[in-house]
Order: sequence, then structure tokens, then C-alpha cells
Amino acid sequence: MKNKKTTPKIILFLLWFLLSLNPINAQKQHISVKDSLDGAFDLSDYIIYAHGFIVVPTVITEPALGGIGGAIVPVFLKKHAPVVDENGKKRFINPDITGGIGMYTGNKSWMVGGFRSGTLIKPKILYRVMAGYGDMNLSFYANNRPNLPDQEFKLNFKSTIFYTQWLKQFNNPKWSAGPQYLFLNSKINLPDVNLPPPFVEPKDIKSTISQLGGAIQFDGRDNIFTPDKGIRLQSDFFWSDNILGSDYDAWRVNLSAIGFYPLTKKLIGGLRIEGEQAFGNPPFYLRPGINLRGIPAARYQGKTSIVTEAELRWDFYRRWSIMGYGGLASAFNEWDKAFAKPVVYSYGTGFRYLLARKFKLRMGVDVARGPEDWAYYIVFGSNWLR
Repeated sequence: MKNKKTTPKIILFLLWFLLSLNPINAQKQHISVKDSLDGAFDLSDYIIYAHGFIVVPTVITEPALGGIGGAIVPVFLKKHAPVVDENGKKRFINPDITGGIGMYTGNKSWMVGGFRSGTLIKPKILYRVMAGYGDMNLSFYANNRPNLPDQEFKLNFKSTIFYTQWLKQFNNPKWSAGPQYLFLNSKINLPDVNLPPPFVEPKDIKSTISQLGGAIQFDGRDNIFTPDKGIRLQSDFFWSDNILGSDYDAWRVNLSAIGFYPLTKKLIGGLRIEGEQAFGNPPFYLRPGINLRGIPAARYQGKTSIVTEAELRWDFYRRWSIMGYGGLASAFNEWDKAFAKPVVYSYGTGFRYLLARKFKLRMGVDVARGPEDWAYYIVFGSNWLR
């Protein structure tokens, strides 16, 4: 989950792919984990016919969470066949994704939760639902000392979160729009220090966020997991107000553009541009932040954030690919001081394996370097999975 949703971006290193098998169903249907085309290890038929799921055990190296920890993320996929609409046009249906997460880290942070992304086929509605609870020890930063490095403050969050989004597809199913809602209840324990965090207000200690919003998107990618071509454009907003049961009056607007293009048969280029703007007085933990591989969660925040990132994927041998990427970003409070601070950068490399050909699902590991340190990620589908 992104730091703009208050929970930290979890930086992960892949240990191993674990396959959870159903021996009875597999025996009856003679399901193979070898692909019928190239004979390579592939989970497509297992996921489709045996109602299988992938269990991803991971190591968490996020500095804001103590630098070490573990998580288990079971992910279920359900594939849908294309349907023919009333106008006679074929409509492709994205797979349903259902999963959970359980994590514990070296600084005694823990979280449990679940999520689902699916399609109501007949009414043409795309929906997302997620909920969770966490007891998280997170680091936030402030520069209240001239000519000195940013000061780190370690805070404890006990938070309950619920989020849902429902988008109605237009006649052209690549376009969709609809409402979204976020509920967040948090209790913050401050560090026992002489100088309290300057960005924490008294009402932040125990607060409720209730935000109603909307989104409109165009999704022309060839698949939702690891696209080879196509673009996805989205604009969305959230409104927080007392009449919604929120302790804050604020607005947040997000713009996102993600695109992929095959430069050659085996070389795929990608570009991501995202911006976020906050209005009013949101709590410090909901201020726009920088979401880049290699950048610690909540390290850079402001009322505005701008992120750009480019990547290349080289499918060099059968199902194996090598990644290279880099990005620039900035977070600031006032537009006339947008680049008063140095622009934040990150770069890195990684690999992918085509784990489920019929879903075009690749998984792998990324290693990234930011201004402060190295970080490691597990990647399910794409790092830009939205």
C-alpha cells in the first residue's frame, strides 16, 4: 500500500516461489505445471483449473520499519473468458484477484489485511475492496533546524483502514468512471523526546479520516499484470469533510499516466508520470509523498508531489527478462519553491520470470538505489501495478 494511503510502501526481496497445491483436484484433472508450448514451469493451468493460488513469502528491508521483517501474501487469480456485448463487440474481462497479507518486522510493526479486485460482468462494473489493521512503527522527517540534515521522528500508528472503488465501464470499455471511498481510524503514540515533532497537531493523535471521491480512467494496456504495450490514464480526487464523519477538511487530486511500448520484439519500454496535490489541511500522514523504488516510505512529503520514472525490460532468454529503470521526483509545499530542494532520484535493475503465460504474469526481484541507501522489492506483475 502506498504511503498516501498511510501505510508504508513495503520494500521486498524475493526468497522463493511457493506453490500451494491441491492434490485431489490436480489428480482428477491431471493438471500440469509445465506449459504445453515450451515445456517450462508455468502456473497458468493450475490457477485456472485447480483454483490454485500463489503464496509469496518475502523479506522486508524498509528502513522505516526496522530494516528487517517478513510477510506472507497469498494471491488467488480467476480467469474470465471474453464476452460479446449487445452491440456484437467482444469485451475482454480482467482476471479477478483476491489476496491477503500478514507481516511482522524487526521494529515490532505488524499488519493483517485482505483485498479483492474484480469485475461484475453483466453491469460492466470494475471494483476494488481492501481492509486491514496495523500496529506500525514508522519514521517521518522534518527540517526545523537550518543548515542541518532532516530530523527523524519515530511514531507508532494503530490504524484501521477500509478502501473501495467502483468504476462503470462506458460503451468503449477502455473508459470507466465511478466513486471511491476511504475510511481510516488512527491512534498515534509520540516518541518520548524533549522536542516533539513539529508537524504533528493535537487532533492528529487520535483521528478519523472519511473521504469520498471519484475517478475516471482509460486503460488500453494489453494486460493488467505485465503489459507489453498500451497506456493507462487516470484522474481521481478525494474530499474529506466533517459532514462525512472526518476530523479534517481537505481535498486531494491525483493524476497518473503509465505507458508501455515495444521498442523491438524483445525490448519493452515503459514510462510513468504521476502527480498529486493536496488542498486544505490534511493530516501529516496523508500528505503527498514520493513513491519510487529506492526511496524510503514517508521520507519526502509536501502538499505537492511529482514523480517520473522510466524502465526497460529485455526478454533475453525464453521466459527470463532483465530490468533497468530510473526515476526523478520532487515533493514541496509551494509551487514557487518547487525545486528549491534537490530533486530526488533513484535507479536500479532486476529480473523477471514469466510465471503464468496465459495471464502474461511475470514475477521477480528489483534492486534499487536512492539518495540514502539500497532497497529490495518483490514484483508481482509490474512495479506499476494499478
